[in-house]
Amino acid sequence: MQTSNFKKGFHLATLIVLTLLLLLPLFVGISLSLSSSQSIAQGHLLPDHLEFSNYVKVFTSTSMAKFLWHSFIVSGSVMIGQVILSIMAAYAFVFLEFRFKKFAFILFLSTMMLPFEAQIIPNFATMRDLNLLNTYAAIGLPFLASAFGTFMMKTSFEQIPTALKQLSDIEGLNHFQFATRVVMPYTKVSIITFALYSFLTNWNMYLWPLIATTNDNVRTVQIGLRQLRSQDTASNWGLIMAATIVSVVPTLLIIFLGQKYFKKGLTNGVIK
Repeated sequence: MQTSNFKKGFHLATLIVLTLLLLLPLFVGISLSLSSSQSIAQGHLLPDHLEFSNYVKVFTSTSMAKFLWHSFIVSGSVMIGQVILSIMAAYAFVFLEFRFKKFAFILFLSTMMLPFEAQIIPNFATMRDLNLLNTYAAIGLPFLASAFGTFMMKTSFEQIPTALKQLSDIEGLNHFQFATRVVMPYTKVSIITFALYSFLTNWNMYLWPLIATTNDNVRTVQIGLRQLRSQDTASNWGLIMAATIVSVVPTLLIIFLGQKYFKKGLTNGVIK
């Protein structure tokens, strides 16, 4: 009994320490975002007095509002596209019969082994030839097809009882009706989980939006943060940290609001 209590106490203490270590950078960032430049220059981690004006200046003295809007457009569009295409591809691999299906799926998954750096030049050449550089399409199109999303949806669809497919055939449902009325409601947890994962991944992209754009008309928030370092605000670390916190808020909200779906995804073996 004492051994069991000791293990529980040790696990709890470990979790508390790890949580504090993970949250420490966030707390430091929030503290610095509420500090004046003079306080930060003096090496103070805690503000002498709260500078909420840093957050006001993020939206009045910089272009962060525009960059945030661009990120929402790109991340939301890519998320919707990835979810739709992944569902369609996974449905075909699970419920349709065609020649070389297994080989096609293996070939499709093999694209996950290609590092992104190896795809930059072909993707850039394609966007340039299509005259799409400096557009939302240039940022999002190369990522609409997701091998990971297809694998995730396929794994989830395979858990659907075959009796449901047989019953739908008896009822005369076509593929679209079966997918929207049976498959998607049955696997909504996996779909929502992948949608949240997709949004977070695309929100945090930096390298490709930087390469595919040359002006601020469509550039995303990650590039906007980097540009603050090279502008007149470069010495205002409180403002820069406030902009960083603002850019992190959407991802934190998604994680907090969608944590139950992430937990269910882990429990069902969807995310490994």
